Amino acid sequence: MSTMQSVLIADVVQSRSRGRLRPILEARLREASAAHRRAKIIRLPYAVTAGDEFQCLPASPGVIPELIFDLRRRMRPLSLRIGIGIGAIEGRIQPPVNRLTGEAFTRARQAIDAVKQGTLHRYRVLTAFRTPQESFDRLANLVYGLTDTLLLRVTETQWRTMGAYREKRRVDRAAKRLRLDSSTASRSLKRAHYWQLAETAAVMRSLLQAEWGSLHENVQSQAIA
Repeated sequence: MSTMQSVLIADVVQSRSRGRLRPILEARLREASAAHRRAKIIRLPYAVTAGDEFQCLPASPGVIPELIFDLRRRMRPLSLRIGIGIGAIEGRIQPPVNRLTGEAFTRARQAIDAVKQGTLHRYRVLTAFRTPQESFDRLANLVYGLTDTLLLRVTETQWRTMGAYREKRRVDRAAKRLRLDSSTASRSLKRAHYWQLAETAAVMRSLLQAEWGSLHENVQSQAIA
């Protein structure tokens, strides 16, 4: 039996220049697995499949934008290339994720390879989609190509401010956590283009739900979370 699902494959940019990467990667992914399972945005724990690569199954297409952003935040200062594939997965959905197969994995691999090879655009990107719908891929890859252009300019200080804001949900509380005044935290969010990134993620969530959500819901009952 095969079911239509989404797959995320990621790897670390310039991993060869980082010493002792594997322990750091595994520790971060344990934390991410716990948080994302509690939030019900992944179906199986993250699995490292190579020295600097890991995989997961998003809980539904609509959570993909949230998952991408939160992974990037949690893995800092590591920078990630991410490929998303949507398609069939063969057999029962059960851990470990790296033993599953199907079109979704093939498409996710094609997506991350396109990021590595720089074949999507004439500018650098970090994210790519491959789905059964070419028209959707063109739109999603354009949106994330532009989003990645903004993300590549974000500093570590700005990432910390965005992380604090996402956890506290108020600028003043985020500023207090970071021991900053509210105006400094607010400027940091603006300079990181946080509000543009958040709005883009919300729009992409709606598009993914509209394009793939109903199909996912129809087949989800056939698979075991």
